[in-house]
Amino acid sequence: MGSCFGTRIKAESPLHTGSKVSSISAPPTPKSEGEILQSSNLKSFSFNELRTATRNFRPDSVLGEGGFGCVFKGWIDEHSFTAAKPGTGMVIAVKRLNQEGFQGHKEWLAEINYLGQLYHPNLVKLVGYCLEDEHRLLVYEFMPRGSLENHLFRRNSYFQPLSWNLRMKVALGAAKGVAFLHSDEAKVIYRDFKTSNILLDSNYNAKLSDFGLAKDGPTGGKSHVSTRVMGTYGYAAPEYMATGHLTTKSDVYSFGVVLLEMLSGRRAVDKNRPSGEHNLVEWAKPYLTSRRKILNIMDIRIQGQYSVGGALKAANLAMLCLSAEPKDRPNMDKVVTALEQLQDSKDMGGSQNEHNQKNHCNNNSSNGSKNRRRSLDDCNGKAATYPRPSASPLHT
Repeated sequence: MGSCFGTRIKAESPLHTGSKVSSISAPPTPKSEGEILQSSNLKSFSFNELRTATRNFRPDSVLGEGGFGCVFKGWIDEHSFTAAKPGTGMVIAVKRLNQEGFQGHKEWLAEINYLGQLYHPNLVKLVGYCLEDEHRLLVYEFMPRGSLENHLFRRNSYFQPLSWNLRMKVALGAAKGVAFLHSDEAKVIYRDFKTSNILLDSNYNAKLSDFGLAKDGPTGGKSHVSTRVMGTYGYAAPEYMATGHLTTKSDVYSFGVVLLEMLSGRRAVDKNRPSGEHNLVEWAKPYLTSRRKILNIMDIRIQGQYSVGGALKAANLAMLCLSAEPKDRPNMDKVVTALEQLQDSKDMGGSQNEHNQKNHCNNNSSNGSKNRRRSLDDCNGKAATYPRPSASPLHT
């Protein structure tokens, strides 16, 4: 895996201003670090507690790389939240901040500011944090099946291709998470919607993670938030890249890209593809509205699991989300409704028996600790690979 702390992922994400988000009300945004931490409703861990919980951040506890550092597997008592013996108590994922520079601290604080007060079934749960000397860590619920990115793009026995039905389930769950963020209850623009930030629990329920780039939505009648352009190549909306004007429709565009990735099994940007196919959106758009052409972009690994009508409805939804004009894109509530209707319709098509998908345990004990660490052990949830950088920031 190499060093977890060798690469900076994002350059700058100024902490938001305006109304503070909450699942209950929207009080004024705290201005200081102390106010944010005090209002977060989170457990404050000591560094020694987390060091013990992760067995001293041992290499074989590494789950992957997050947005600003390594993620380690650990165990705590589910009642007292004190460190527990491996295999007992509550499983957690501990993200340890790369100590280089100030930028990571701002994203660490933004994560606490949002996930410390927002609660929704499709947002990953932040359990607590550590701020001690130079140490900054975040403690999350453990997501046994890792990231959507791994299930779509990893080619090995540990990551069987997601079935059509599971892909649509994940798409709906992720859409509900973004719709909640955009609601009057929260008023947040996620700004970094991509497959590596969608984590899956043991039942393939999708939860959004990594809120380091999130921003409060516009207030006072304004149509957008002006900010330095940040995000990941291939996912950011074109008007946001051109102007720095951020709106909820920027997230809708990103959702369209991810939905297209789920349909095609291709990455948003893949320079290993033939010329003309590097950018997924540009390559796929001519195929999305034609019943005759739609099969040309569908992932061959889910062939026979969907009807042409179902594929076309999903592709049309992606096309709407990817509209060049933001006003032509649906809001996320409408996206949720469209996906719910698709799931309820006969157009879901002939689904493959998912029993094999959910029970594909492999006895790979002889493959060494590195392979075991990177696997998703679907029988007992022992390991998961967490988000790792999949593309470069737009600006550094």
